[in-house]
Order: sequence, then C-alpha cells, then structure tokens
Amino acid sequence: MPQTIDQLPTIALTMGDPAGVGPEIVLKALADPEVAPLATWIMVGDSRILEMAGRITGLRLAAALLLDAPTLGEIDDFSFGRLDARCGQAAVEYVRMAAEMCLRGAADAMVTAPLNKEAVALSGRPFSGHTEYIAELCGAADPRMLLAGEKLATVHVSTHVALRQACDLSVDRIVRTIELGGEAMRLLGFEQPRIAVCGLNPHAGEHGLFGDEEQAFIVPAIEAARAKGIECSGPHAGDTVFLQASRGAYDLVVAMYHDQGHIPMKLLDFEGTVNISLGIPIIRTSVDHGTAFDIAGKNQADARSMKQAMRMAARMAAAQRAARG
Repeated sequence: MPQTIDQLPTIALTMGDPAGVGPEIVLKALADPEVAPLATWIMVGDSRILEMAGRITGLRLAAALLLDAPTLGEIDDFSFGRLDARCGQAAVEYVRMAAEMCLRGAADAMVTAPLNKEAVALSGRPFSGHTEYIAELCGAADPRMLLAGEKLATVHVSTHVALRQACDLSVDRIVRTIELGGEAMRLLGFEQPRIAVCGLNPHAGEHGLFGDEEQAFIVPAIEAARAKGIECSGPHAGDTVFLQASRGAYDLVVAMYHDQGHIPMKLLDFEGTVNISLGIPIIRTSVDHGTAFDIAGKNQADARSMKQAMRMAARMAAAQRAARG
C-alpha cells in the first residue's frame, strides 16, 4: 500500500557548495519520478543559484519545498566551478540549518550535497568534514562513517586522521564501531547483519609475523562484540575480505582506517556509494563524491549517488519511525 503524505518522512536536502555540482544534482535527483515520492523534501539552499542551475539543466525545483538561505550576499560575480570563500561559508550554513531541523524534530533525516573543504577553509573556519561538523552540532563526541552501496558496505574505525594516528587502535573504539555499524544495517533492512572485521596489518598480521595489533586489540574487540550478541568475525585480511563481502559472504565490513574502506567502495561503485554518519542522534546521508568544479555548471554531473543517498535516508527514516511505533 503506498504511503500517504502524513506517513512520508520529512527530509532536508542541503544544496552543497553553490559553485559545485550540488545544485545540479539535487535538481536532477528530485526530477526522478522514483525518488521524488519517497519523502517530503525540504531544499535548503539559495533560490538564485537553483534558478541558475535550472536554466542549465532545464529543470525546476518542483518536488520539494524550499528553505531559502541567501547567505551568499550579492551574486553579480558568482560563477560555477570557482573556489569561493563565500560559497564555503554558505555550504556550512546550509548544513547547520538542516541539522537543526532534524534536532528539533522538523525533519526526520538530512541528505547533504558535496561541499568543498578548501572553500570552507578560505572562509576562515576550521573544518575537517561533514561528519565531524554535524557531530559537533549534535553534541556527539564519537561519530563514525559508513559507506554503503548495493553490493558492499563498510564502516570505519577511523577516518580523517593521519595514518600513523589511525594505527593507534583501541578495543573500545573498535567495539563501538561494530555496534554502530550493526545498528545502521538494521535500519537498512538487515535483521541480523553479518559483520566482517578487518585486520590492520597485511594478512591480518599473519599470527604476529607482521604486527601484534590484531591480537592485542582487534581479537578482544570481536570477542566483546560477540558477547553482546553481534554476529561478527575476524580479523580478516583486508586484501580479500572486501571481495568476499561483495560476493555475499558478509553484509558489512569494519575497516580500521580511511583508505582501507574507501578504496574498495569507490572502486566497486563510485557513483552508487552513499556516505552515512553514525554515532549522532540524527539520520544523515550524503553523496560520496566532491564538488567537481571542473564540470560544475555544464550539465554533466551524474546524480546517481545523490539519488541513492536520498533513497537510503528515506528507508532509514521510515525504519526508525516504525521502530518507535
């Protein structure tokens, strides 16, 4: 039975960096007749930029409400594809507005188009990424990043830190990552997700030949997670476990650091991969690509990742509603 308007989740969409591909991909995604009916969408962005993107794409903002945020000021000198401190500041403001909508219950989830960290830095504010910023807004101290596609999903013990720092493992952090990943997969429809945990070292340490982090940290974390009733196994060698998972052996892989998880995900399905923030009190999904200044404003941007991010947000919001009764 199709959902009524009252039953649909309300989801905030951020426009991303105005000079990037964000305005284009949100218009294209909302024009998809299979995506538009999944939620009540609220577009958070600048109506003037969306009109410019509409002229380029031949599309208009017809399937969403608009929360107009003209934080750019005058746009006489605006152009797509150009690094601009004003655009960096505006993109962060859209995220803040959407997150606050979720926190006060005005939206059930948020979906973010890409922003540009260099543009944000030019605006004079420290910024390490969407996930960390939204966590700060929510008062959450320990967020995680989950990447999910049709064939593979991976959650990261660490992300935007130096590789040397990522090697300093913690049993508690690994356990928490396994827990958060399992909770997210249940919202995505996996009743009892099968979780594979990566080793840190080549061949998962080869029984201590290539490092002892597996025995000192990862094995105890897996045992602790199993004691909590979570179906997980490992530590698995990072060079084989993603292939096994993509062929159906596992529903989720726990990666120890950023590139260990990102490389297989982006290689397998760059356009269809969705970034999901965990460890925060709101549902947030995002495209897993950047602002693509080289093609911005040229009607060349692929909206598949945005569409998938919107689908996943709607699915997770509906599941959360159902769980709450």
